[in-house]
Amino acid sequence: MAKVGLRGLRILKTFHLITACLWLGGAVGLTLMLFGMPLPETDGQLYGYNLSCKFIDDFVIIPGAIGCLLTGLLISLLTQWGFFKHRWIIIKWVLTVFCILFGTFFLSPTVNGQPRISAEEGLMALANVDYVANYHSNLKGGIFQLVSIVFMIWLSVFKPLKGRGKPLIPKTAELPD
Repeated sequence: MAKVGLRGLRILKTFHLITACLWLGGAVGLTLMLFGMPLPETDGQLYGYNLSCKFIDDFVIIPGAIGCLLTGLLISLLTQWGFFKHRWIIIKWVLTVFCILFGTFFLSPTVNGQPRISAEEGLMALANVDYVANYHSNLKGGIFQLVSIVFMIWLSVFKPLKGRGKPLIPKTAELPD
């Protein structure tokens, strides 16, 4: 497959960074909402809160995660970085796919279930076993996602574990006696 030049790489990296910002910003926003929002005082406030969480998930986090996956795929395919050239890239791929699957099959269903429960039960949803379980799942899973995203950004910046098959600690030359 043809490789892109420096300009193409810069364009891909720009879109990769934009989508990473979306993913991280959405994760931070949702986690802060779960931690920092005061308890609602009306049925409408609870329903609005839950719709806001769903909106952030559907229109910020999911597009950001998919954008990161697609731009990362293009960067790996169209540049010298590849998929398996460095351990840090392999770790990012594994974490990206895991976080997307975790979000799709574990977190999104819990976020998507909250508006329905609060619409039906109003403030009584705060005593609903399913609602409370979803809330705690979102809180714990969201923190895990947030830490994972920050770790992937750290990997991208510091690029530890470069190369495959090389020792993690380079050998040092022996000093003469």
